[in-house]
Amino acid sequence: MINQSIFDNKKLVQEKVAQATQILNELDVDLWLTFVRETTLSPDPTLELIADVDVTWESAFILCRDGAHVSIVGRFDRENVEQLGVYPQIISYDQGIAKHLRSVLAEKNPRTIALNYSENDVAADGLSHGLFLSLQSYLADTLYANRSISAEKLIAALRGRKSPEEIARIRTAVLTTEALFDEVEQFAKPGMTQRQIAEFVRGRIDEMGLGYAWPKPFNPIVTCGPDSPVGHAAAGDVVLEKGHTLHLDLGIKQNDYCSDIQRMWYVLDDGETEAPADVQRAFNVVYGAIKAGESMLTPGTPGWQVDEAARDFIVDNGYPEYMHAFGHLLGRVAHDGATVLGPRWERYAGICELPVEVGNIFTLELHVKVPNRGIMSLEEDVLVTEYGVEYLSNAQTALRYIKS
Repeated sequence: MINQSIFDNKKLVQEKVAQATQILNELDVDLWLTFVRETTLSPDPTLELIADVDVTWESAFILCRDGAHVSIVGRFDRENVEQLGVYPQIISYDQGIAKHLRSVLAEKNPRTIALNYSENDVAADGLSHGLFLSLQSYLADTLYANRSISAEKLIAALRGRKSPEEIARIRTAVLTTEALFDEVEQFAKPGMTQRQIAEFVRGRIDEMGLGYAWPKPFNPIVTCGPDSPVGHAAAGDVVLEKGHTLHLDLGIKQNDYCSDIQRMWYVLDDGETEAPADVQRAFNVVYGAIKAGESMLTPGTPGWQVDEAARDFIVDNGYPEYMHAFGHLLGRVAHDGATVLGPRWERYAGICELPVEVGNIFTLELHVKVPNRGIMSLEEDVLVTEYGVEYLSNAQTALRYIKS
């Protein structure tokens, strides 16, 4: 039977392999080797970009700066790789990969071999320690045993620079998510629990046959009132009350790509027609901080400087700084690896220094707490272009309301 998903993603893989070839030349790297096995059990995060197939036996996907790419796969995985149309040379084997791998490297004679390991970027750290040891043993008596480098810079650029097909898919996911927020506004009423609201959203996602940008039990995050835990907690039994805020953090997966958006409502109390001053001020400050960060989101700017602009705005307006990054890349998953718009803390070392690039799609997000009301938190999905920032989401510029 023909694997339909291969045809669906063929254009996408072709775009990403073309990008990878360009990046190899930019970075002066001769060869990039993605070495995998049993990918349903132990997937490498990069494989879905450059091949998007499942393999069983040890397999090598070799991208070269001259475009003469090679894949070495088990006999029974060859057909799926051929259908992609991006590997001019495909070698299949039965007994073992080692001699084929050594032969290809001898022919290519690379000065550098980029491998998928990284101390800082989880999306570039797909090569397991066991496979690394196997690779070392296969190449131990060759000239190439000591020519490996980390592929983290290459992978960061490849994941970060979204191709036209990737951008189109994320746009679609964002539009669907915004429609779901509109449905929530019609559904949610005082007296409902977080769990009821979350179950309504999950029911609609399942009805539409969509996926989740992070695990379903924790998606969406629903926060209402001052008693809700703040963070990645699952929706519980806290009741939505008048005079409190309602916050949703929702990300869906549609056509293999994700959205990640947060929206805010205030539940009008008896006699109110608008939010009280403390709630409105909190919204204004959060919105202003996102705009401050957005103003720094320009190609070449290190991620920490973007975060600093938003963080300073929050603190200068009298709120405590938020204890997370201002933004992250969005793509196949909600947290798509590579560049983080975060402070120069230990946990963001190596990734908050990476520069913003054209084609990056970031989330912009932060929150403050409103005493006795709940949290105030927004998140937007934006594309970096050579001309400025383009919102893929319709930015929330005013507080939304839930009526009794």
